[in-house]
This record gives sequence, C-alpha cells and structure tokens, in this order.
Amino acid sequence: MVFFWDNYSPTVFTDNGEGTSFRSDVGEGVDYYFMYGGNADGVIARMRELTGQAPMFPLWTYGYWQSKERYKSQDELVDVVKQYRKLGVPLDGIIQDWQYWGSNYLWNAMDFLNPEFPNPQKMVSDVHKMNVHMIISIWSSFGPHTKQYKELDKIGALMDFKTWPESGSEKWPVRRDYPSGVRVYDPYNPAARDIYWKYLEQMYKLGLDGWWMDSSEPDHLDPKQSDFDNKTWLGSFRKVRNAFPLMTVGGVSTHQRAVDSGKRVFILTRSAFAGQQRYGANTWSGDVTSSWNALKNQVSAGLNFSLTGIPYWNADIGGFFLSRFKRKLEDPEYRELYVRWLQFGAFTPMMRSHGADAPREIYQFGEKGSRYYDAIEKYINLRYHLLPYIYSAAWDVTAGQSSMMRALVMDFPKDKKALDINDEYMFGKSLLVSPVTNAMYVKPDVNEKEKIQVEDFSTIRSKETYLPAGADWYDFWTAEKFSGGNKVSRQTPLDIIPLYVKAGAVMPVGASVQYAQEKKWDSLEIRVYPGADGKFVLYEDENDNYNYERGVYSTITFTWDDAKKTLSISDRNGSFPGMLTERKFNVVMVTSQANKEITYTGKKVVVKF
Repeated sequence: MVFFWDNYSPTVFTDNGEGTSFRSDVGEGVDYYFMYGGNADGVIARMRELTGQAPMFPLWTYGYWQSKERYKSQDELVDVVKQYRKLGVPLDGIIQDWQYWGSNYLWNAMDFLNPEFPNPQKMVSDVHKMNVHMIISIWSSFGPHTKQYKELDKIGALMDFKTWPESGSEKWPVRRDYPSGVRVYDPYNPAARDIYWKYLEQMYKLGLDGWWMDSSEPDHLDPKQSDFDNKTWLGSFRKVRNAFPLMTVGGVSTHQRAVDSGKRVFILTRSAFAGQQRYGANTWSGDVTSSWNALKNQVSAGLNFSLTGIPYWNADIGGFFLSRFKRKLEDPEYRELYVRWLQFGAFTPMMRSHGADAPREIYQFGEKGSRYYDAIEKYINLRYHLLPYIYSAAWDVTAGQSSMMRALVMDFPKDKKALDINDEYMFGKSLLVSPVTNAMYVKPDVNEKEKIQVEDFSTIRSKETYLPAGADWYDFWTAEKFSGGNKVSRQTPLDIIPLYVKAGAVMPVGASVQYAQEKKWDSLEIRVYPGADGKFVLYEDENDNYNYERGVYSTITFTWDDAKKTLSISDRNGSFPGMLTERKFNVVMVTSQANKEITYTGKKVVVKF
C-alpha cells in the first residue's frame, strides 16, 4: 500500500517513534490517496492510473550515448561521432551541452549564436548521416538579450530571484559585479509555455531528436524568503514550486506531440514530480561527484526513484565532477571507477557517459587491445546485444505498468533477506545486476610521497552477491547454476560485473550492430535458462512514432515448460509496416549449449529439448 500526498507546496515529512506526519504551512488544500495494489508492481500501477502512463521511447534511446561538459564547436561534436564510427564502437546518441548560444546575456536563446557553430543544420545532418541522433541542452531561464526574455517579460512571466548563471562573464570565479540578468520563466502560465515552444520549435525544425531540459527545478541562489512570493500563474511560487519540473517538461512534451505524432518525445531532465512519466521524460540524478561512494549511492537512488512510479532514470557515467582525482583520466583509480560505473550504466534505462573536467569518449581510455578500452567496448556491445530484451521490458513498462530497474522487494517480497539490499537489483524481470562499487585494482605507490595510486592487477578480486530465495540462478557469464537464498562469491576482473539470470528465463539476444536500428531482429538467439517454468514476450514496432497507441505493433510469446522441456513460440499477435514475415530463431539451452535453429513465419512452433 502507498500513501500519496498530492500537494505542490513545500511539505515537512516526519517519521519517528511517535508516528508519521505530513505538514504544509503554505498549501491551501491537500488531496491524499491510499492506494492498495497487493504488491509493489500493483501499487505502482495504481499510481500511474492516477497520474498518467509512461509512453514508449524510440528504440534508439536505449543505445549508447556520449556527452561531456561541453563540446565547444560543431566540428568537435561531429568529430566525436566520426571517431566512434571509425573505431567500430556502437553509438546512437550525442548531446550538445550549454553555451552554443554564446554569451550569458544570451543565455538559453535556443539559437546557435556562438560563432563556433556556424552551420547547425549541417551539424545535425552530418550526425544523422552517420546514423546517430542528437539532443541539445535547454534551460528554464533566459538571458536579458534573448527574444524569449523580452516576450515573456511583456506578459509578466519572469521571476526575479537569483539563478544560474549569476554573472554576465563566463570566466571563473564568478564576477558578481557584472550580473547576468538571467531570469526564470513561469511555466505555470500557458501563454509562457506557448512562447517557450514557439522558439524551441525553430530548433526542432533543424531535425534535433530530443531535449536535455537542464535545471528543470531552477537553481535558487542565495534565497530570501521574499523570493518565494514571486507571483506565478497559479499563485505564489511558494505554494506551487514543487511542480515546476512537471509543468516545464509537460509544456515541451505537449507542444511537440501536437505538431508531430511521427516522432516520439524524448526528454532528458534533471528533476521530476509525480506524473512526469506521462511526458516522455528520463530523469538523471544531476551533477554527482566522482567517487566510489557516489557510485554505490546511485544504485539505491535509481531504485528508490523507480519505486515512486516514474520508471526512467539514469546517471552521469563516471560522475560529473572529477575534483577528487587530481590526475583526472591519468589516475588509475578513476579509470577503474569509470569502467565500473559504465558497467552499472549498461543496466539502467539510459546508458549515457557525461561529465566535466575531462572528456569521457572511449578513446580517451586507451586504444583497442588495452585493458580499460576493451572493458568499456565490451559493455557497450553487450548493451546492444540486449536491446530486444530491453525494448520488450520497456513495452512491459508501458503496457503492463512495470518498472525497468527493480528493487529486489518487488520480485521477492517474501524473502526478508532481500528487503533491504540496496547494491543489487533486477533489470527487467529476468536479470539480476550486482554492480562493483569499490576499488579492487589500485594500491599506493610506495615511491611517491603524495599517496599516488598505481595499478595492481596481480590478484583477481571477488564480489559477494545475495541471490534471492524462491528461485534458482545462473551466472550470466558461465551458466553455472546456484540455489536462491544464499550468498555467492564471484571473481570480478575489471571486465566482469556479476550478473545472474533467474531460472525459467527466456532471453533474446541480438546481433552485433553499430546502432540500434542497423539490423532487423531477423536472427535472434533465444537463450533458455531451465529449472522453472517461464515466459517472455518479445515486443516489436516501428521503433518510433505513436502508431503503437493504435495497436500497430506485434508480440511473440515464448513459454518454457520445464517439466516437458519444451519452448512454445506462439502465433505472432498483431502487425506493423515493415514487420518481418520470416525469421530465424536459434534456441539455445544454456546448461548444455544444445541449440535448435528454427524458421519462424508467425505461426506457433514448439521446440523440444
């Protein structure tokens, strides 16, 4: 059961031995709901029934994303994509961070006014020709020289508290004697949301594929109590400020869908409020620091976020700030941390490398054949092999009100040992992920006085993982079988993250590709993990657009009968333009590696082992 306190106003929550309470000193009224769902999935389903369902993202959003703070020219950005294609490392998305608009007085102009971006249409086209998608940073505030600022100011839709950036100068430290004049807009005002989209639509016409809505809960620097009395369309900012991300993200999503139903909305954003899942938004955890403790905390952060009913979450792979590592990418401890973070990122709803202080492209970590490069490449490729599994899990989110990152309590509520485990989780309903969150392969350099770390791969380390009771489990890498309700130790060289597959799982594995839609799924490997009955629904559609909402998609159900040792592949249900009418399935029994290749034409097939 869940209690939902439906109040946009700041609220004080208290939970102690005397009881649990909610209090809002500024809210004029409160709606609240008790929702019973029988289990965690049921509660989340009730929450989405109340606040909105999660639409499908395009297939390409589940590929690999490269970004940094920031590409300083269009040539630099395009060259990154060229490098990935030259190296043969898969890539589906690249992101342009801030200041492509020029000076801080032109903050968030939604226009390429920076002379280093002389031909944005060519930039977008060049990226698209290499089969990569591009999204761009936009904010919830505007500089005083922008057209948006002037138009919003005329209708009283700008607030006047201090926000980022404070200075008109881009130099650091901040020069407060040259104030930027940047002001936050009022997204509660429908006319202001219209103005916001009016200018953003010109960017959309360039062919940009989505939006990185930064600071969607605006920076509030040196807040004074009077700041919260800013008037919004719905009353004082004090009363409604918690819903700011919902309103600004919703404004962009609603407007884009109104002008183009052929392209699914994709928004990456920093903040969220209840119901934001209905707007096609994936929330990232913000500018977290680079440390092992931060990595460990990201695991529980993603799980807790998902349990609110908002299913799409991600983090900056490698952490945003590298201040702890003086030698940046030359620090072996950071290189190890980055690889481990990327392994975790491969099993989150969006696999996205981003950060400040040093670039994070794969070739910054060596070349093919080197330890770190090969480990990074291995997990980018694994992400693509698992796309049929991931995209089908996304359909389960949309159609079945499921969650992609699943705390163990969701699938194993009767196992008391699993209830409070926060460093492992289910990714989809078949795969258990146990990220490595501590350094294993560095030691102090005894010849250095500054406590510099050096690599030490002389001993292979291990990680212990608890396997929940009520199921048997297979090591993803070796197919070794384990009984649930026990801890198992697994060696974790740099290129291994402990992964376990639930007995009864049927897992589709795709071909090697350079981008998500390079090859149709005409030759999938179907891995069967015996030991229990199981089922998997393979979902396919046109990979973009909203036709699936009208039933334009197909599903194929794989059912494993463990007693009979048979895999039944159902009649295909549904259809869509471009659908495969004939394909190969290579069915593999993981315990023996016995395989049976079948031709599937949409009619039921039974495979006997």
